[in-house]
Amino acid sequence: MVGAFVALAVLAGMLIIAGLPKGTALPDVKLVRQADGSMLLARPGANAPVLDLFEDFDCPFCKELHDTSGRRLEQLVDEGKLAVVFHTVTIFTDEPSRSNSIRAAAAARCVPSVNWLAFRDKLYGMQPAPHGQATGYTVEELVAAGRSAGVTDAGFAQCVTSQRHAGKHLEDNAKIRIDGTPTLLLDGQPIRDISAIEQQGTSV
Repeated sequence: MVGAFVALAVLAGMLIIAGLPKGTALPDVKLVRQADGSMLLARPGANAPVLDLFEDFDCPFCKELHDTSGRRLEQLVDEGKLAVVFHTVTIFTDEPSRSNSIRAAAAARCVPSVNWLAFRDKLYGMQPAPHGQATGYTVEELVAAGRSAGVTDAGFAQCVTSQRHAGKHLEDNAKIRIDGTPTLLLDGQPIRDISAIEQQGTSV
């Protein structure tokens, strides 16, 4: 199941990346929200490997990956050496982690693309701790995080407090079959960390 899903995600990323005529000057990096809620970060026109990153905002290991490798991934995208598809998932079944995750994921779908990476930074910076015990990501905190990330849309607060996108997040989440988070797939193949990107011809 996950293989088919990842193949579709990678294909979608490749189609968007290949949308510009070859040989044209590369415009700035673009962040695009896709139909399944995932976020594609790429330089249009760049012929780059695609990294699918499956993450749960309440996952401490995802926070560790973000803190240690997040900026490097963005740099590789900026250099046209990589495209990244961020898949926000809810991996936990126990409370309060499950509800924390759902609230954060639903709120992230309310955030305009231009502010999404900054909001993602805020989410990991305010991750509830200790994991599995702390309740966090309240709607009030999520609205404040969005404003701090630069979101000015008038309907943002209502979108977050109503959890408008929670149902769609769970619907899309149910289609994903992964063993844990973070899960990294480079052109559809599992890798343990971003150092494996170098083996695919990208200088890390």
